[in-house]
Amino acid sequence: MSASRVALVLTAALAGAGGLSASSSAHRLPAAPSCPVFPRDAAWNQRVDRLPVARDSATLVRSIGADAPAHPDFGSGLYDGGPIGIPYDVVGRRTPRTRVSFDYARESDRVPYPIPRGVHVEGGPRSTGDRHAILVDRDSCRLYELYALHRVGGDWHAGSGATWNLRSDHLRRAAGPRRTPPACPSSPDSPGRTSYAAPAA
Repeated sequence: MSASRVALVLTAALAGAGGLSASSSAHRLPAAPSCPVFPRDAAWNQRVDRLPVARDSATLVRSIGADAPAHPDFGSGLYDGGPIGIPYDVVGRRTPRTRVSFDYARESDRVPYPIPRGVHVEGGPRSTGDRHAILVDRDSCRLYELYALHRVGGDWHAGSGATWNLRSDHLRRAAGPRRTPPACPSSPDSPGRTSYAAPAA
């Protein structure tokens, strides 16, 4: 099995074609079977269909726009010449680590990132969009997310970057006021993504 595996979105591989499971559980990636996608009691692994509606639900819906269209990245194939969806790569302890420079360095995790040769980025190598890159280390069970990843003069540069321990539900803390896009939050972006099959079921 190749160290690099690509899927349209991370949760498609985690949850499969079904929707919510009958009980909370920690999903696992087929290519990283020893790594839970956060603990069983993490918010990402809880059922929400039986929870009471939040008191400020109407306010939140209005702020988003009740009639605003959704923008799902479902599907396969190409759009404007680039692949559709958010890919990810599964890496391991032998994947070389590299330093990444950031536009929002104060709010990023400035650690070596295991960026494999031929890393897959959102929209493909020539994309002018968000260019997210998602990396899952199957040996250390760490998740790495990079936003606006580019190769610049032989070095890697990104808008922002963050990493999480997949065995822990602790939120990360970034220094300074929040100025980055939603690619560098306290909690990860990847587990919140879904596949076409889940809402269609």
